Amino acid sequence: MSKAITVNGRALAVDADSETPLLWVLRDHLGLTGTKYGCGIGQCGACTVHLDGAPVRSCQIPLGAVDAPVTTIEALSFDGSHPLQLAWVSLNVPQCGYCQTGFLMAADALLKAIPNPSDADIDAALTNICRCGTYDRIRAGVHRAAAGREA
Repeated sequence: MSKAITVNGRALAVDADSETPLLWVLRDHLGLTGTKYGCGIGQCGACTVHLDGAPVRSCQIPLGAVDAPVTTIEALSFDGSHPLQLAWVSLNVPQCGYCQTGFLMAADALLKAIPNPSDADIDAALTNICRCGTYDRIRAGVHRAAAGREA
């Protein structure tokens, strides 16, 4: 099956079964490997992308259900200059880093919805799992990025 989708602003035709999870379409068919496979059951959030601007777990979205633009970590910024990326680097947020692309995508959606989130807002919106336990640094990174956006 060929399906027309828009990924990172580009209209694409993907030749894959309609039941193929978006995660595998992104990684295997389009070569966008920034989106990570974690648990495969929508719990960990490593595969978080934006679907029409909302954070979704791409391992749970079949290709056939994709009817809005998809944004992946590769389009957060092409040169690493996004406020969240800068905050992540300056605070040394990741430990192993595997889950961080999902956290960045969830945090970006949060900051678009709530430009100056509280700790409670961050905790409610970022339900991703970090096996290394860097939650305090993640929260600090979101606050630093929010402050940078207000400057």
